[in-house]
Amino acid sequence: MAAPHSFDSTYRAIRRGTFVPVYYLTGAEDVLKRELVDLLVERMTDPTTRDFNVDSRFAADLDSESFTVLVETPPMLAEQRVVVIRDIDRWRKNSKVRQALVRYLSNPSPTTLLVLTQSAGADAHADLARLAHHVEVEGLDPERLPRWVKRQAEQVGIVLAPEAIRHLIDSVGADLSLLGMELNKLAAASSGETIGAEDVAALVGVRRGETAHDWSAAVIERDIPRALNMLSTVLGSTGVTGVRLLMLLGSRLVGTRLARTLLEAGIAPGRLPGTLFQHIRAAHARYLPNWKAESASWANAARHWSLEELDAAIGAAHDADRALKSTTIADESDILADLVLRLSHRKAAA
Repeated sequence: MAAPHSFDSTYRAIRRGTFVPVYYLTGAEDVLKRELVDLLVERMTDPTTRDFNVDSRFAADLDSESFTVLVETPPMLAEQRVVVIRDIDRWRKNSKVRQALVRYLSNPSPTTLLVLTQSAGADAHADLARLAHHVEVEGLDPERLPRWVKRQAEQVGIVLAPEAIRHLIDSVGADLSLLGMELNKLAAASSGETIGAEDVAALVGVRRGETAHDWSAAVIERDIPRALNMLSTVLGSTGVTGVRLLMLLGSRLVGTRLARTLLEAGIAPGRLPGTLFQHIRAAHARYLPNWKAESASWANAARHWSLEELDAAIGAAHDADRALKSTTIADESDILADLVLRLSHRKAAA
């Protein structure tokens, strides 16, 4: 199977007015898939006839006959129409409707632009990827996420200060659906003025310095009293669970171990953040909200640990993960507090 096209390259091509007969959208980020669909509808149809020339259906609601009628229907008072079929992975490969789709892809209608979207987590189908313009839509890199938030804020009619954007991402994470929901709440409560970080904190319910990232930073910096004091507040924040906290902490412990390993290998401390940044970029670690800040955090935290302590801490985090996945939500705080205390008992590196 050929390498898929990226969201960025496809988005730019559509903006330039370059289109293909059939798009096949796969990948984890459904919000960005919807953005591509909306852009295609905007660019391919006239607002005055759009209601007649845009059809959006779920795959489960179509059989071979209704599919054929859908894609072969000519546009009304226009040159082109757009058909969107969602959850295309619901069609079994040997079903009649799936076979009708493959036949259509070999000779698509010149007046229909067809968009096939696949559920997040479903594997791409090689035959569809070969016959259509396959776009793998993944999450945004942390360096681009603030620009996305700024653009979405403008679309709902609000302006966020840079520190407000940063706090919103730190509070909610990189989930575009959750970010969109919080932006809509901010828009509903807005008085028309630029929204600051404190405004975001008041609405989201997460004060600055008390996000999931602040908690895990306190742990890897071995600021145990601060980590314990904010734990219950952080666990009560929107979208935050014990498992999410532990995933973030585990990533930071592994990153700190990498930083410590590089230091003991003789890398100059001044070069350490830049080297760590390149490792994070190569790994496409989208779950980390700010790669440059993360690199600096790992470099700083490495001063507080030995390699042996970090290995033991990673093992303790693994034990906590197993405990979290086999217990009730009510016990999450106790498990994480116990983990923090276990890490505090180890002697810091010189």
